[in-house]
Amino acid sequence: MKMSLEGDKVILVPYMKEHVQRYHEWMQDPDLLQATGSEPLTLEQEYDMHLSWTHDTKKHTFIILDKQALIGNFVHGEPHVEAMVGDVNIYMNDLDDPQMAEIEIMIAEPKSRGKGLGKEAVLMMMAFAVKNLNIQSFRVKIGESNSASLNLFRNLGFEVTVHSEIFKEVTLELPVKNNKCISTV
Repeated sequence: MKMSLEGDKVILVPYMKEHVQRYHEWMQDPDLLQATGSEPLTLEQEYDMHLSWTHDTKKHTFIILDKQALIGNFVHGEPHVEAMVGDVNIYMNDLDDPQMAEIEIMIAEPKSRGKGLGKEAVLMMMAFAVKNLNIQSFRVKIGESNSASLNLFRNLGFEVTVHSEIFKEVTLELPVKNNKCISTV
């Protein structure tokens, strides 16, 4: 699905080739690599990853645009690289439960953190997944030291289901109730 989603603070646009350079720059930050559990990639590898993500029907990735950072009006289908602040993803890779999606959020721009952009992006992605992909529950896996992400998801109603001492990671889940993730979706 090649659609954009618009909220009060953010616009979610499909991950486009034009976004890869900026995304790659973000992923050179050791703190972001640690927070996202990612390995550093070359720019060429990042372009290859972009292609694989955009062709995988079990993954949906949107780039988060800060509406206040847009230059001019939003035009659907344009990348609006100037307003990029992060990304939000869902992965439907649970073979035992095809209606479960793992969700991830990254606000890569430090100046954009703490403004509610991540919360809005997560809620929009969850609503998209329930409506368009028939997702009935969500899961997140977060490093135990990532207090900002843990607080975000706990405040959205996610509950801890697993705490892995070995991986230093917390798994939280949220079932969809009455076709709603939480009352604000």
